[in-house]
Amino acid sequence: MNDSSGNTVPAVEADQTGRGAGGILAGVKVLDLSRVVAGPLAGQTLADLGADVVKIERTGGGDDLRTLGPPWVTSPDDSLEQSTYFQTVNRGKRSLTLDFATPDGAEILRGLIKDADVLIENFRTGTLSRYGLGYDELSKLNPRLIYCSITGFGQTGPYSDRSGYDYLVQAMGGQMAVTGLPDGMTGAGPMRVGVPIADITAGNNAVIGILSAIIDRAKTGKGQHIDISLFDSQVALLLNSLSAWLNARAPLPRTGNDHPTAVPNGVFQVSDGHILIATFNDREFARLAEALGHPEWATDAKYARSRDRLANRVDLTRDMTEALSHHGKLHWMKTINAAKVSCGPINDMSDIEQDEQLAERDMFIKLTHHKMGDVRLVGSPLKFSATPVVYNAPPPLVGEHTDELLRERLTLSDAQIQDLRARNII
Repeated sequence: MNDSSGNTVPAVEADQTGRGAGGILAGVKVLDLSRVVAGPLAGQTLADLGADVVKIERTGGGDDLRTLGPPWVTSPDDSLEQSTYFQTVNRGKRSLTLDFATPDGAEILRGLIKDADVLIENFRTGTLSRYGLGYDELSKLNPRLIYCSITGFGQTGPYSDRSGYDYLVQAMGGQMAVTGLPDGMTGAGPMRVGVPIADITAGNNAVIGILSAIIDRAKTGKGQHIDISLFDSQVALLLNSLSAWLNARAPLPRTGNDHPTAVPNGVFQVSDGHILIATFNDREFARLAEALGHPEWATDAKYARSRDRLANRVDLTRDMTEALSHHGKLHWMKTINAAKVSCGPINDMSDIEQDEQLAERDMFIKLTHHKMGDVRLVGSPLKFSATPVVYNAPPPLVGEHTDELLRERLTLSDAQIQDLRARNII
């Protein structure tokens, strides 16, 4: 099947039950009580791995991310719309609406917990415990339960009662201190990363924690509480920036598109635009110098060693820009990559959509929802030789599977379900 731009896109006719047809985690039952990005991303990854993921949403509107637009995905008849953002972290799930702040709603959640393997939540610390739904209470109902909490600052510490969003955590967690143009340049100052990097990392850390706890449970028979913090996750991302301070009291400055220590490593102008060139050692630089027609740079005292290039970055950038100015992007990408030096274009979204490498690796998929129609999504980056990821369902409408799940999991009758709905519990 080809999309409007001519690309071949795998079309997946989704299994509307979303119960996992194969996959490494087939048979694992997950309750996803989270909203917005980090928790839902963790739930989606588990769904891609084959888990049966039930997204539990508040009655009346569901996940706040559903309405965080524009832009929107709109149904063929224009009667329904959901944010494109919501689509990115919610495939493979069934949606059940539930007001667990009520005694009857909390009892329904406890019933679902009894045979669940994993619960993911990202409420403010202590919120679920107020309704008798904290780990201590639920682990008594199900000692095998793996309970993953994702919060801004964690379950302990002086900030534990604060809310925390990605932007705030990027600021507090040092990301903005090392991102942006250097002092002295027009537009200099702290800058956030353009994607919610703290949310994404926390979601991935949650998956690592959950999978580790599943392995531990296979040995001990018991679940445990996993405490994931956006703040912790962001600080752990700082790597060399924080290590330079902790071990040498040497803060790495903002360097814009230049790497703080590896030179040359950044954006360079060519005759018809810009390319990215990246070297990390003297051997790569020698090959780059040859490719640019200046093999003498590899033995020049100013450029021969990494520390020399760092000290003479301005001169090297000037010399490279002059050498690169004689040809365009396609020429230099072919020449430099042939020299075994990393080089590539600066792609925008339309470039990414048409990239042949991504197409070959099935990184774009199309799922079909019975009401919303076709939804195009970015595929999973996880590739397995024997147990590939599965795409069992498109992102659900809010509460789409409530009746189905209450019948399946709790054997409730139609009359009981109608009563719960009349009282706004589901």
